[in-house]
Amino acid sequence: MHKTFDRNISLTGKIDFTGIQLKEPMDYAAGVLGVKVALQHTFKEMGALEALSTLSKMNQKEGFDCAGCAWPDPEKPSKIAEYCENGAKALAEEATYEKADEAFFKKHSVTEISQWSDFKIGKSGRLTMPMVLKKDSLHYEPITWEAAFNLIADELQNLNNPDEAIFYTSGRSSNEAAFLYGLFSRAFGTNNMPDCSNMCHESSGVALSETLGIGKGSVTLEDFDKAEVVIVMGQNPGTNHPRMLSALEKCKNNGGKIVSINPLSEAGLIRFKDPQSVSGILKGTTLTDIHLQVKINQDVALLKLIMKKLADRDAENKMVFDHEFITTYTNGYASFLENLQNYSEEELLASCGVPLSEISKVVALLSKKSKIVICWAMGLTQHKNGVDNIKECVNLLLLKGSLGKPGAGTCPVRGHSNVQGDRTVGIMHYVSKELNTSIKKVFGFDPPNEKGLDTVHAIKAMHDAKAKVFMALGGNFVSAVSDTQYTAEALQNCSLTVQISTKLNRSHLITGKTALILPTLGRSEKDNKNGSSRFLTVENSMGKVHRTKGMLTPKSNYLKSEPEIICGIAHAVLGEKHSVPWRTLGTDYNLIRDKISQIIKGFTNVTEKSEGSGFYLPNNVKELDFSKLPKGKAQFSVCELADHTLNSDEFLLMTIRSHDQFNTTIYGLNDRYRGIYNERRVLFMNASDMTDHGFTKLDIVDLVSNYDTVERRAAQFLLIPYNIPKGNLAAYFPETNMVIPHNHFARRSNTPISKSVVVRLEKKSKET
Repeated sequence: MHKTFDRNISLTGKIDFTGIQLKEPMDYAAGVLGVKVALQHTFKEMGALEALSTLSKMNQKEGFDCAGCAWPDPEKPSKIAEYCENGAKALAEEATYEKADEAFFKKHSVTEISQWSDFKIGKSGRLTMPMVLKKDSLHYEPITWEAAFNLIADELQNLNNPDEAIFYTSGRSSNEAAFLYGLFSRAFGTNNMPDCSNMCHESSGVALSETLGIGKGSVTLEDFDKAEVVIVMGQNPGTNHPRMLSALEKCKNNGGKIVSINPLSEAGLIRFKDPQSVSGILKGTTLTDIHLQVKINQDVALLKLIMKKLADRDAENKMVFDHEFITTYTNGYASFLENLQNYSEEELLASCGVPLSEISKVVALLSKKSKIVICWAMGLTQHKNGVDNIKECVNLLLLKGSLGKPGAGTCPVRGHSNVQGDRTVGIMHYVSKELNTSIKKVFGFDPPNEKGLDTVHAIKAMHDAKAKVFMALGGNFVSAVSDTQYTAEALQNCSLTVQISTKLNRSHLITGKTALILPTLGRSEKDNKNGSSRFLTVENSMGKVHRTKGMLTPKSNYLKSEPEIICGIAHAVLGEKHSVPWRTLGTDYNLIRDKISQIIKGFTNVTEKSEGSGFYLPNNVKELDFSKLPKGKAQFSVCELADHTLNSDEFLLMTIRSHDQFNTTIYGLNDRYRGIYNERRVLFMNASDMTDHGFTKLDIVDLVSNYDTVERRAAQFLLIPYNIPKGNLAAYFPETNMVIPHNHFARRSNTPISKSVVVRLEKKSKET
């Protein structure tokens, strides 16, 4: 347990084992058991009647968007249940009867709460009123909204320059809130707008922008129906994007094939039991046709080997690659092919660790198909070479001409609702001249033209005392980012930290000298003003914008919407005479959307077009328009192999989620798909590695990393023998964030290396 600063705050909570139970990993996802668990969670937190009526409105055209993942809704949503088990859990967390109110904070000090587990903290309930943690105080106490806004204004106005402020955004926010937040940051004078994309799909955005001209995917949900092959890489959809399984099932039913590439064989990609069909309940659909169990971060080696073997076939008959597409739409093919020949089959095979027989099956399949979709998530992006991982995927699609046609394209699967929309409407730390020009034209002020700080550099700035105010629009920053100890020290250096939140989390405990909690409406709650019901908009993982409108009575009369909170802060900081009408924007969402439509490309008439199933934003890849790229063409890339040189006592660790988890939110202590019950402090290890290194099942170990001579430690994990490649380990975050160095991140994207951390194990004792 680590303690810092004078409030004696624990960074991890008291570390105790909770009574592990082990079963065999499951070979299917969802089914009747998934329905049972979903209903158990919602009934417990919000009651049966309210749960059922609210679930019936989730992800419906006139309802509210799930606050969980960003998977798109079908054109005709199921009237029975257009949600998944973890979506139901997300609703239960938001709509819980439990409240972290004035009495709660009077009873419990921040020191006491910090000793609790993340699971227990999250179960404290909804935040109900603005709270302030004063200097040298251990208890939050109530504060009026006006006083809170004025406190923020005083702190911001007393900074030496605007770049001493950090404005962080989490993915749950609406387009309207994110637009206002970015507008306020620029009006204040800084581009310091780190966001959760920096920690997850920034590698995707960089790679796709440089190769295809847009930092988003190119497929729609309907493309899965038409795809001949769907490749799922570095992703566990059964837990992280469960509704994706329905799309994969449709692909299979239409004759498509699915290839999964991952160090772990996950239940959701083995078999899917659709609880909405009799056949699904009884038998289910086998999803994966070929599973390639690649070593951690050796995807480039695997893809090179596949493409090398495809190139050999193409050399024989020119029938494997789409040469017309390559000639017409791409640049760099010759240099790419030349580089590919520099690698031997033996070298690539040894690096990736996949049997040649399985690779040959994939080569045979791809050689005859051109309607190919490649999906990926954090398993590709959170590495030193995360950008190259994505570029290698693009290379394969370019070779096959698998872009700009039905059933083909790129599919980075976003892990948080509207994280993509936030970026679309202006949350970014870099400078867009086009965006700045539009803002100046519409609002009359000059946005800053200096690049701001992304997440990892914002943390360093706070640690170095170069940034003094940190504000978060949602999220659980300290638990989401790398290097928990360093990040905590950074936040505690601040004079003020502000959290706009729905529920209590560890970021409300690890704070600046003064801290504010500003409670906001949840996605499922009514947003009424002057007797009228208001709606917001979000963008899903495939670039479609649609409405979201809550239906539940807010948990407290003190709650404000995110747009109201942001505009209240902005008005207090910038004043009545500022060129942006903050007060009006905070109450008139149609006016916000009108301003968005004037500034953001593709949002014309957004209020009208967002009705029903919504509308797609422009996507140049769908039109095969690469005019903004060198030579006006899509770019082949020359990518290097990942380099992980390990000592004999070292392993490569990837951080993962349990099934009872969404990002940093812990719903429960089970990971039933992997056979883990009532415990989170587990470490998955190859059984042969355990024997070779003198470990046995349920040994207790510490994880220790050493980067730049700095030792970092995550204490007390139970060893579990598991089907994972030799030399590789897996464990849940945020517990393992302790060992991830803040200053090692992906080239070009600065995404933390959370999926490939070099560690050694220190044996402690045996759990009995």
